[in-house]
Amino acid sequence: MTEQCLFCRIVRGEIPVSIVAEDEHSIAFRDISPQAPVHVLVIPRTHVASLAEARDAAEIGRLSLMAAEIARREGIAESGYRTVVNTGSAAGQTVFHVHLHLLGGRAMHWPPG
Repeated sequence: MTEQCLFCRIVRGEIPVSIVAEDEHSIAFRDISPQAPVHVLVIPRTHVASLAEARDAAEIGRLSLMAAEIARREGIAESGYRTVVNTGSAAGQTVFHVHLHLLGGRAMHWPPG
């Protein structure tokens, strides 16, 4: 973990969030600026700046599996949901700790952004 990374600080418990799910590898919490009725961020507990720097396939895969479980619990699995990983500033990544957005509870349009 890094000292100044916002998400590392959340993992360490320094910044309060509304936790939706957690295990020994990952933590999921509600986005403070939701773009859908359900907007949850799923992050690994270890610091990886972006998907471009990720080396552990299992770690990244666990984010998707946790998102799917949350979607079931939030009641959006059957109607559909979107998962997004923004990679780099041009893609809209603003916190450089890899994270997966789980969005649902409304119709999603294509193409995004």
